[in-house]
Amino acid sequence: MEYRRLGSTGLKISRLGLGCGNFGGIGSAPAFFGMGETEEQARELMDLAVESGINLFDTADAYGGGRSEAYIGRWLHDRGSAVRDQLLVSSKVFNAVGPGPNDRGLSRRHILQQVDASLRRLQTDRLDMYLIHEPDPETPLEETLTALDDVVRAGKVVYIGASNIEAWRLARALETSAVRRLARFDWIQNSYSLLDRDAEREVLPLCADRGVGFTAFSPLAGGWLTGKYRAGTTYPEGSRMTLRPEPYRRLETRAVFEGLDELARRAEARHASMSALALGWALHQPRIDAAIIGPRKPAHLRDALGALDVRLDDASAAALGRLFEA
Repeated sequence: MEYRRLGSTGLKISRLGLGCGNFGGIGSAPAFFGMGETEEQARELMDLAVESGINLFDTADAYGGGRSEAYIGRWLHDRGSAVRDQLLVSSKVFNAVGPGPNDRGLSRRHILQQVDASLRRLQTDRLDMYLIHEPDPETPLEETLTALDDVVRAGKVVYIGASNIEAWRLARALETSAVRRLARFDWIQNSYSLLDRDAEREVLPLCADRGVGFTAFSPLAGGWLTGKYRAGTTYPEGSRMTLRPEPYRRLETRAVFEGLDELARRAEARHASMSALALGWALHQPRIDAAIIGPRKPAHLRDALGALDVRLDDASAAALGRLFEA
């Protein structure tokens, strides 16, 4: 395993992080609570991740209706302090965790409640990393940042970050933290892959300028870069394209399918899988500190680990990027 310093912090994270969004559900959608990986399957993935040197586990309070955090918490309890002390546990707050009007968002009340709820489920005294899952336009940014600063000062959270955030909002947040002397967003976790390079336009340059870290979620574009979706074939049962296809409908184009075919050929020439080559490309990008992967099976995790053996020069990386420029 390789490790990299997160932004301008002193924290070192593994280049691959274990995404736990499918533990006990599929993301934060109530319709899928109770689906996804069982607790036994989740434990197998966590065991393999730790054995492989992964030191970052990424979850959220709403994943699986709290099941993801609960699975991790019971596993941490059983594995003991030797594992917990080496592991970076990251969770998130924003999505609905109940039916009430105050059971979601980034109000001070909701953040203070959910930090404690996450700590209870995770059976730990601190969250090493804590993200806003997405911005909350209904709550003043100053209120959110002040609440996050308070949980940092209380020792419940060590580092804070933001997910699904735009460059202008990040710039405003960093300025607010600087002026008011509050804890700042130390890293951003946005979507980034060969099929989603939007972060390159504004967010990544801003992160580089301000010394903010970046971890990429969905680096395999919801499975599109694994080879499971090919032109003229039926999508696998239980895949994202059969359960939650809407975010990926834009990819159902001739240009994308042709790019995937070429990616498969280049991966074969390197004796690597499509997944490993696509992840290797993401990790080659200088501003990407880590990629968050969400394996459903141990075989998927082992395949992803192959990305660490992919060595690309700048010309090869640029050529891969051009496969999907259209």
